[in-house]
Amino acid sequence: MNWSDEGVILSVRPHGETAAVAEIFTRAHGRHLGLVHGGRSRKTRPVLQIGNHVGVTWKGRLVEHLGHMNVELIRGYAAAAMDDAAALAGLTSLCSLARLMPERDPHPNLYEVTLFVLAYLDDASVWPALLARWELALLDELGFGLDLTQCAATGINDDLIYVSPKTGRAVSASAGEPYRDKLLKLPPFLLPGRKAPLAPGDIESGFALTGHFLETRVIRARDEEMPESRARMLGLLSRLREAGHAI
Repeated sequence: MNWSDEGVILSVRPHGETAAVAEIFTRAHGRHLGLVHGGRSRKTRPVLQIGNHVGVTWKGRLVEHLGHMNVELIRGYAAAAMDDAAALAGLTSLCSLARLMPERDPHPNLYEVTLFVLAYLDDASVWPALLARWELALLDELGFGLDLTQCAATGINDDLIYVSPKTGRAVSASAGEPYRDKLLKLPPFLLPGRKAPLAPGDIESGFALTGHFLETRVIRARDEEMPESRARMLGLLSRLREAGHAI
């Protein structure tokens, strides 16, 4: 059988002397692996870079086989991020976390969000917030979505500024005040349907929120660790902010 699709390269590993095994997050076929003949050649190596948007054709005798892939570059996001250490770390973190998705399980909504984030990697005032939203979407796709629509204690949907680290539900300012030291901050830009401007500390709070639930609900359960690139990205963003850059 065979199919054609498009996707984002998540990882590449050598196979034999000249081939490579590519792991690609495709639009209609989910996270999929395949053998790329000549994947280590001078011609193909620049295409097989993580984060690149590619057209892909997969062929295999049986659906459960590794199969063979042909890939063609659509847009080279890896090259665009190469000169920006923070953007490159963000790209690497996104690709690493996307590998948490079940193999061959389509997630078309997350795929569209992924392309949207990648398209803004050249704008440091935009992509960090988009990436935090992407992590929130990833949690939802994995079945661990947060309930940020109303206060867990009162049922109101105004003034939601906290999230319970245990339940993943939003908490209003008044209901959460007695427990503020035990709750996670909920920056307005993560609220569904809200287009709130970023305030100082919002990016840190956003990644602290998504990171907590990725760690406790997904990564620990698999006996894995958070990608080192994510910590590197957060450190680089912090230094950029301290230097006065708009993040």
